[in-house]
Parts: sequence; C-alpha cells; structure tokens
Amino acid sequence: MLGSMGGEKGDKGEKGAKGEKGAKGDRQERLAAVGPRLRDLRRRHGLTLAVLAERTGINESTLSRLEGGTRKPTLDMLLPLAEVYAVPLDDLVGAPRTGDPRIHLRPVTRDGMTFVPLSRPGGVQAHKLLIPPRPGIEPRLRTHEGFEWVYVLAGRLRLLLGDETVILKAGEAAEFDTRVPHWLGPDDRRTVELLILFGAQGERAHLRARTP
Repeated sequence: MLGSMGGEKGDKGEKGAKGEKGAKGDRQERLAAVGPRLRDLRRRHGLTLAVLAERTGINESTLSRLEGGTRKPTLDMLLPLAEVYAVPLDDLVGAPRTGDPRIHLRPVTRDGMTFVPLSRPGGVQAHKLLIPPRPGIEPRLRTHEGFEWVYVLAGRLRLLLGDETVILKAGEAAEFDTRVPHWLGPDDRRTVELLILFGAQGERAHLRARTP
C-alpha cells in the first residue's frame, strides 16, 4: 500500500512538472510571436520605423530589434505602441482571452469626426461614427481600396459619391466602393450618428491619415 501511495504521489509530481513546463513553453511561444505581431501592425497602419519612433519615443534600433525578436518587450515599450495602434495591451502580447466579451471603447477623433470602436482589431472593423456640422469647411473627397457600409442611427447624412449626392435619414443604409471619391457629413445643423463597417484599408484611410 505504501508503495502504491508513493507511486501516486510520483505520478502527480510528474504531471505537475509537465504542467509547469507546458505553461512556460506557452509563455515563450507568446513572447516569440510579439515581434511578428508588432511588425504586422506597423505595416497594416502604413508606418515606417522612423515615424513610429517619433510617435512612441522609442528609437528605431530598439523597434527593429523588438520586431525581429532580438529584444524582449517591456511594459514601457508596449504601452506607447498599444496607444499608437489603438489596441488593448493584451492584443500585443497575445494574452489568452479572459472570457469577457466586452469591447473596451476608446474613441478616436480625426478631422472633427469621432470614431468609437465596436469590434476588436483585425478583419472588418465596426465603429460608431459621430460627425458634427462643420460650417465653412468644403467637402474633400478621398479614395482608398475596399468597401464601406454605413447605417444612419440619428440625423441626416449627406453622402457624396463621385458626381452623385445621396441623402440618408435614420434607418437607411448604403454600401459603396471606396475607390470612388467619397465624403460623409451632416445634411443639416445636427450631428449625424452612423454605424460604419470597413476593412484594413478603410481603417488606415480614416483613422491613421494625418490631417494636413
């Protein structure tokens, strides 16, 4: 009986050691994936190392080593990177999901418009978009790759699409090829509220482009 009990303890000890090794291996794999993940984010946002260094205060050499995996990431490095890419810190290090399905809303303001993220980074992006009236500002049409889908929640939307003008009221939706010059704005003096879906190209065009 003593021998049997000793064997059980030995088995549990071996399982515990294997579990610790497995957890350590998982952590090492996640750390090794940080560099490629950072490089992919930078490229998706259309940033050079020089521009990223300027925005984060981290020198180009360190950023290059981080992306190449020869420099271990620290919290001081990851925090400004998460801020520039507008993603949760957990997404940079590939931390396992905690089971909480809620999205951490971090509004971004560009060109007077406020984008509120409603989805996690990657793939098609869903945002709530608030566009206040901007008297005296002429519409500036832009183009980029991809498609966009918009749904008006409140107010009246004026959509300029090439030579065409479309007015949408609450409850109406539109989908269009963003290679056609386009512009979105209120049709009156009220702020227009939209749901908008776009891919990586649209995210880069609307959220990453610097205002001249």
